[in-house]
Amino acid sequence: MFNLFILILERVGLIIILAYLLMNTHYFRDKLGERQRLSTKVALIVVFGIFAVISNYTGVEISQDRIVSDQVLMKLSEGASLANTRVLTIGVAGLIGGPLVGTSVGIISGIIRFFQGGEEAYIYVISSILIGLISGLYGAKTMRKNTYPTIKEGFMIGAVTEGVQMLSILVLSRDLQAAWDLVTFIAFPMILVNSMGTGIFLSIIGSTLRQVEQTKAVQTHDVLQLANRTMPYFRSGMNEASCTEAAKIIQQLMKVSAVSITNTDRILAYVGAASDHHIASNEILTELSKEVLRTGEIREVHSHDEIGCNHPGCPLQAALVIPLKAQGKTIGTLKLYFTDATKLTFVERQLAEGLGNIFSSQIEFGEIELQSKLLQDAEIKSLQAQVNPHFFFNAINTVSALIRVDSEQARRLLIQLSNFFRANLQGARTNLIPLMKELTQVEAYRSLEQARFPDRYQVDISVEEGLEEVLLPPFLIQILLENAFKHAFGSRKTDNRVWIDVRSSSDGVFISVRDNGEGIDSNHLEKLGKEAVPSQEGTGSALENLNKRLVSLFGESAKLHFVSSPTGTTVYCTVPYQERQG
Repeated sequence: MFNLFILILERVGLIIILAYLLMNTHYFRDKLGERQRLSTKVALIVVFGIFAVISNYTGVEISQDRIVSDQVLMKLSEGASLANTRVLTIGVAGLIGGPLVGTSVGIISGIIRFFQGGEEAYIYVISSILIGLISGLYGAKTMRKNTYPTIKEGFMIGAVTEGVQMLSILVLSRDLQAAWDLVTFIAFPMILVNSMGTGIFLSIIGSTLRQVEQTKAVQTHDVLQLANRTMPYFRSGMNEASCTEAAKIIQQLMKVSAVSITNTDRILAYVGAASDHHIASNEILTELSKEVLRTGEIREVHSHDEIGCNHPGCPLQAALVIPLKAQGKTIGTLKLYFTDATKLTFVERQLAEGLGNIFSSQIEFGEIELQSKLLQDAEIKSLQAQVNPHFFFNAINTVSALIRVDSEQARRLLIQLSNFFRANLQGARTNLIPLMKELTQVEAYRSLEQARFPDRYQVDISVEEGLEEVLLPPFLIQILLENAFKHAFGSRKTDNRVWIDVRSSSDGVFISVRDNGEGIDSNHLEKLGKEAVPSQEGTGSALENLNKRLVSLFGESAKLHFVSSPTGTTVYCTVPYQERQG
């Protein structure tokens, strides 16, 4: 009995080795992830059917309670029986694939065993089908939960199914005494070894799948880390500076020999091995890269000749070339190089494919952001062009009136107007100017208005020390002052005061323009800054346009706020603290 135990254990070892090799194939692992599909069930029937054939032909021939042969057995002697690992293969097939797979493998195994002959071979056809059905029904339970039986369950089912085999021999045999002698000789080693084998087979499946999940988790972490660190560079556009920084990060995290990034014409970045002759700014020379740009398909090569580098002594031996796409068009390539071709594995390819898709999305988002900023810039320039005429026409009319009356005053106002025009041109070229330049514009505007209406307005300006270089949108304060002059005081000729206050706050720079005018009608107050509010003095679009500029540049937190009462109005906003550099 001990010799039989050792021989059966050897056969189980063969099945376990085959199981280990099988679980290290991507095809079989992928199939295990979709066990409910008919195509997967067919594949499992084929695989475990082959296992069943091997189990039958590598069994141990037994006759009259002694071992006759442990060689490959195509045909048994008359009156002989067979101890083998058939129950193990049928049981595992059912536990993994369910009743259809278990029963089908049981039929295949039973038929093979029947044609091998020996004593009452029909018994093993019946027992094989029963074993496949029992293990399959138990496997169906775990399939519904998308899990696998545990090692403990594997031991239990292995013992139960081998017990079914022994019971079938006793119940179906015509010679009960001979059947009892056979069972007492083979039962203990067969039950022990096959239950152990079933548990070990399931442990290989479980550990392999857990390892795959862990590998995926690591890959996901690597991809997210790479995506996060390279995102600012790819979203800033396909240029040499950004691509070089991105290539350095990719090489560091993926641990490849070299990384290259190209557009459709030339190499934008190259870091790593062979950088002495693979140089950024050079034209794309290899047919490998040109083919990827032409087809938009990933290419994988495993030899120096396939890479296509003609430089003598180039150490590169393998490469992955991934197309980078935007809006459906291939706009460049990401190339990963290896000095050891064995380092380019299926895992590296999968990781590179995923990264290529992420990088392509980042580049596309960057282009969308750039277009959005250009559109926003154009809108702001358009809004500035709408705002400025409010002041220009009044200033020209004032100077014209003064030329005949006070030419010296007219000359001073023309200088102020010239300063304002100069500031206006600068404002049209930039979205932000220093506070001191904005106050120069305010002073020019105040001078021209006071020339038109002597002694009508008094303006007090209070600026916190140290804020002179803070950046603001052009015309921000000037428009608010102009709005107060035009709308706050009605026909009142005296005691018209405006206070301009600029100071630091916890959220940035607080700017307010307050007057002691007559206040704003509540119906108009709700619309100010949101839509044009026409009046006798103009179209009412200046505050709307200014508010749009603030929101476009800084977001909703910078929008204008209006507080009004019969004793005056305050318009205020808070912009982020930014200073001019240099």
